[in-house]
Amino acid sequence: MEYRTLGKTGLSVSVISYGASPLGGVFHNVRETQGVETVHTALEMGMNYIDCSPYYGLTKAESVLGMALKGVERNRYILATKVGRYGDDEFDFSAERVTRSIDESLERLGVDHIDVIQCHDIEFGSIRQVIDETIPALRWAREQGKVRFIGVTGLPLTIFRKVLDEIEIDTVLSYCHYCLNDVTLDSLSPYLNEKRVGVINASALSMGLLTNSGPPDWHPAPALIRDHCAKAAAHCRERGADIAKLALQFALANPRIHTTLVGTARPENIRKNIEWMNEPIDETLLAEVRDILKPIQDQTWPSGRTENN
Repeated sequence: MEYRTLGKTGLSVSVISYGASPLGGVFHNVRETQGVETVHTALEMGMNYIDCSPYYGLTKAESVLGMALKGVERNRYILATKVGRYGDDEFDFSAERVTRSIDESLERLGVDHIDVIQCHDIEFGSIRQVIDETIPALRWAREQGKVRFIGVTGLPLTIFRKVLDEIEIDTVLSYCHYCLNDVTLDSLSPYLNEKRVGVINASALSMGLLTNSGPPDWHPAPALIRDHCAKAAAHCRERGADIAKLALQFALANPRIHTTLVGTARPENIRKNIEWMNEPIDETLLAEVRDILKPIQDQTWPSGRTENN
């Protein structure tokens, strides 16, 4: 396993890390024992960064993760969770709610502190409130010893500049912006590096676009993006390859991204992803796939409030 330093936090994080959302049954029903085994497998194979949220499975993911971490030495993992999002359309970034949310997460996770606390999908709220109210509340929690570092997450890249231009934070979590079909996160790298911000990448498979099974019905990508990603996946199959493998290898190769989250509730997928990580990328296939994706390269979709896109 390779490790990189997460910005100015100084935390040494595995380049491939564990996204715990599937523990909440958000993709399919998951037996608790299977979820626990998956977390243990990730830790045993060197993944030390774990990302969760009370939103995932409406607190179930945190509860199952707490079961998995029971009895595990605290220095074996770096734990991240979130505040502000509690349902599909339930957002509350008020100081009172996020302060209470931290205590609730600590109880579910069975720990006395959270390493990285993140404001979840801030584009759905008021960026002004996040700057003026939410982050100061998280800083107060840090003074109490409940959290160590503070970050924000979301889809539109513009939100990160809006926050960082005004207030200091430690990490950003971006998704669907560093993958085969969209590398726009890289354009923000010089700015983030200047701010010494830890960069966490999620959805290297573009929420299912870069898989053989294709995206779920709820995926927000327009038809043109879906069609070209499906063509790229078919091309990989014709070459005896899996586009998911290529996509993961591509994302992990960028040293400006400190860690990339992989979400699964199956131990065998953890092992497979780490095997892929350690195999050389097929540069010829990569060039062919990127050529297929060129007509929709860096195209995205809106998320949250209009003014935050």
